[in-house]
Amino acid sequence: MQSLGILLLYFYLAVANAQTIAPAGDGWPTYGGDPGGLRFSRSSQITRNNLPQLHPIWTFHTHAVDSEASRAELPSFETTPVISGDTVYFTSPFDVVFALDAHNGTERWHFDPKLSALTPGGIVTSRGVALWPLGATPKPNAPVCSNRVFLGTLDARLLALDAVTGKVCAGFGDNGTIDLRQGIHFQNSGFYGMTSPPTIVGNVVVVGSTVGDNQQVDPESGVVRGYDTISGKLLWTWEPLPWAENQKVRTGAGNVWGVISADPSLGLVYLPTGSAAPDLYGGMRPGDNRDANSIVALDAATGKKVWAFQVVHHDVWDYDIPSEPILFTWRGTTPAIAVTTKMGMIFLFDRRTGQPLVPVEERPVPQSNVPGEQTYPTQPFQNIPPLAPLVMRMADSASYQRPPADVEVCRKQLANLRYEGIFTPASLKGSLNYPGPTGGVNWGGAAIDPNTGILYANTNRLASVIRLVSRRRAKYERIRENINRLCLRPYLPRKKFWTEVFVIVFLMAAVQRRSLNPGWAPLIVVIVGGAFIGGYRLYDLQLRPATAVWIGHFGNELSPQRKSPYLIERYPILDSRGFSCTPAPWGAITAVNLNTLTKVWENPLGTRVPGQQTGIRNFGGPIVTASGLVFTAGAEDLWLRVFDSATGQELQKVPLPVPAVATPMTYTLNGRQYIIVAAGGHGDGTTPLGDSLVAFAVD
Repeated sequence: MQSLGILLLYFYLAVANAQTIAPAGDGWPTYGGDPGGLRFSRSSQITRNNLPQLHPIWTFHTHAVDSEASRAELPSFETTPVISGDTVYFTSPFDVVFALDAHNGTERWHFDPKLSALTPGGIVTSRGVALWPLGATPKPNAPVCSNRVFLGTLDARLLALDAVTGKVCAGFGDNGTIDLRQGIHFQNSGFYGMTSPPTIVGNVVVVGSTVGDNQQVDPESGVVRGYDTISGKLLWTWEPLPWAENQKVRTGAGNVWGVISADPSLGLVYLPTGSAAPDLYGGMRPGDNRDANSIVALDAATGKKVWAFQVVHHDVWDYDIPSEPILFTWRGTTPAIAVTTKMGMIFLFDRRTGQPLVPVEERPVPQSNVPGEQTYPTQPFQNIPPLAPLVMRMADSASYQRPPADVEVCRKQLANLRYEGIFTPASLKGSLNYPGPTGGVNWGGAAIDPNTGILYANTNRLASVIRLVSRRRAKYERIRENINRLCLRPYLPRKKFWTEVFVIVFLMAAVQRRSLNPGWAPLIVVIVGGAFIGGYRLYDLQLRPATAVWIGHFGNELSPQRKSPYLIERYPILDSRGFSCTPAPWGAITAVNLNTLTKVWENPLGTRVPGQQTGIRNFGGPIVTASGLVFTAGAEDLWLRVFDSATGQELQKVPLPVPAVATPMTYTLNGRQYIIVAAGGHGDGTTPLGDSLVAFAVD
């Protein structure tokens, strides 16, 4: 009888899929709004004229920060909800799935996957769920689990839930669950799990993974897998680094941690792959590391590679592709795919064949002088206006006038670093990494208006230092890291190594003496440090945690890169007040017309200095509507912003309870358009935290 029930369910779903039309343009059935990630909506009730009336109409609280935060580091609320019928589905940072009435935010059900112990210091976020069948509304008296919600968890599970009740679909996998750690060379050396929603094409659910960065040479495999949406049967696997089997120390990662886009008409999925491990040293993985740092098209039914293009060869900059590739029609005729990158560059291809639609030029780039490293001689560039400057010039800032004393602080730091453009490799003395590990474009991705071909993206421009540290110096660097964790952040003279070691050991011993009054310890460290280290400026000693770590877990990083000759040190370049030494804007929103290959407009996104348009760090991306509006709330401040899509004029700012580091979504229901965004702050401690899903509308 069980087999008969499954057969009947297959028959019902086959009929339902055959009758399902394309998703309505005023809904939001997938993370990116549609399978191709356009983040465009035909909803148009909200216009320039009624924007002043935009206000919150309901708020839902997940209570994720009430008690759950004690289980790991603080959570980041980065979800983008999806909608089916009149039900909105989304996740808390701890993978709790909620189903709400889309009219008023009333809870219909929730499901807690009861995560196992999370990795200390690991990622705590979930960006959403996937619905199946795509665009189908649950019908009365339909078989159980005929409409499903798929969730990938932080502890590496894939779950199928009934969309109506929230109960697990018992016939999927092992009682509704698949253990994604099986068959992937699991090392347990760092974080392994899922932060992005799965992607569904037909009856195949496709999943990637998040792998801990810079922990060791051979972390978990970045394998991508396709499962049957009904039974959970494994249909295929695709390994991004098959050549890694031949390494003396097997190389891992190359994983897809961002969102996978899909073209159901072609039966293809498009994977944005990451770098091979470790991110910033490639001596153990010579060559171009093919299919890492690439856009890869797979047959969704078989997992076979159809085409691929590598946007970074032999990555030693942490330039993985974090954002969902976007499918659109280029110049009205060509099925195209646009890829945005951490470098701020855009790549454009025919999505059927992978043929570049704009010529790609392989340009010579700086080479590493680190023993054991063999960087690739060239990197690809496409003649499309970049979303962020490709070269950092201190004189370029017009939106923030830095005080002369801080100009000198920045100048001295930059003078000691190697810098030859965006592909300057890490070095033993330290190199400038720009636009930095947070982007260009990060996981928030971009939006495209299919009517105009204009792409909109948020970008970061935050320079950092990347430095390879030999293991013989590692214990001293650990001491330096401990001082950094005290937020003292000293700029020690690297050429005087043993003097530096003596001073650091002396300072740490002074702080740790039992006879020392703890209240005086920071002051003594400051005074002794200033006396011992020549040229040391007291105002360089930062005692303000909120600014000293303002780029989050990328700040003051010392990662082990086990099984390689080097650790990696990475930290932001800040002036005496904790502001980035990068020329402002430090965050921006930019519009580029992909049909004409021209930049349309650019504006700073938020500010850190009252009265000045400095821009601010941002996560989460924009969406665009048919009424000519761009909505974004990714900046780490308290506003949902609305821009004119044609001119870039900021039309409206609507207050939020805490910063929303997430991408909004929109839908129209019973003639009323809603804008929804998750306002929960960032879990790296740089913003206030919250748990609010806020819906906006006009009267």
